Amino acid sequence: MKILLLGGTGAMGCPLAKILSEKGNDVYITSRQSNKNDGSIVYLKGDARNFDFLSKLLVNRWDAIIDFMNYGTFEFECRYRKLLNSTDHYLFLSSARVYADSKTPITEKSSRLLDVSNDYTFLSTDEYALHKAREENMLLESKCKNYTIIRPYITYSNIRLQLGVLEKEQWLYRLLQNRTILFSNDISRHYTTMTYANDVAYCISMLINNKSAYGEIYNIVTEQSVMWQDILSIYCNVYKEHFNKEAKVMMLNNSLRLKDKMGQYQVIYDRYYDRHFDNSKIKAVVGDYKFTDVEYGLSLCLKEFVSNPIFRKISMDDEKIRNEITNEKLNLSEIYGRREKVKYVLQSLFGIK
Repeated sequence: MKILLLGGTGAMGCPLAKILSEKGNDVYITSRQSNKNDGSIVYLKGDARNFDFLSKLLVNRWDAIIDFMNYGTFEFECRYRKLLNSTDHYLFLSSARVYADSKTPITEKSSRLLDVSNDYTFLSTDEYALHKAREENMLLESKCKNYTIIRPYITYSNIRLQLGVLEKEQWLYRLLQNRTILFSNDISRHYTTMTYANDVAYCISMLINNKSAYGEIYNIVTEQSVMWQDILSIYCNVYKEHFNKEAKVMMLNNSLRLKDKMGQYQVIYDRYYDRHFDNSKIKAVVGDYKFTDVEYGLSLCLKEFVSNPIFRKISMDDEKIRNEITNEKLNLSEIYGRREKVKYVLQSLFGIK
């Protein structure tokens, strides 16, 4: 098959491309960065959010398109018909963030925030959980049935390791710089579900051009739930084993993300919920496939990362805010550019901005 992965260079896309290639498919992946082709895996340089770039790709007919892009609602409205018409099977990566709080394990039929929330300020935004649900509606209400909606939850790999609402650039970077991790009690006591990206990729591969999956929704998640404080303990244990020293952690009462106008919603309408999932629907497709144990998987991925740590861009402004709380300092080697180094020194010594 000829398969297109839009934005497929992330935690889920990389293992999926490998799986599909090993099955004998020709895999094409869009990326804003230059990448070296690898056998039947071909990289197409460009931004899949750019309408002109996408339109040129969709002149061709694809056996399947797996869409990892994070569109705003209006962006998706301008694209989804073209996407559906250009492939035999369109797989849309939504998110289990769409779900409202639930006292029972979440199934594909559980209530979504978009449908049950009474927070009209929240509903007036195009926050992630809302725009994914709105985009789902466009597919569900379309006359086409050649789509599948996939709702993964928090996925991890050796390139993505989350802690609450923090990406690795916001906690693991500090740890490897021998600074203090800032976490919060309000999130740490809640249950979450973290699924190994390779497991999600395998499940997606089993849905591609599977006629029984057309017009369907699947939660691709492990059934295992753990508390965020236990996730932190797993990370700290690996750090101690690797570096032979204790991780420094400061627990705040409340997440700093609550001060962010949009970021607060990820805390309030997700991380404050205890997330337990029923994954029986996807298990009916993949049979006796066993999802990776969370402690084993996270430990393995963190060990792989610290052996060759590569971070995305670090926000030095955010680091300064955290350092003010922990009473720590940046190393000058972390700051890029002579002008920025001088600026930081003046701020540190004299409070000059």
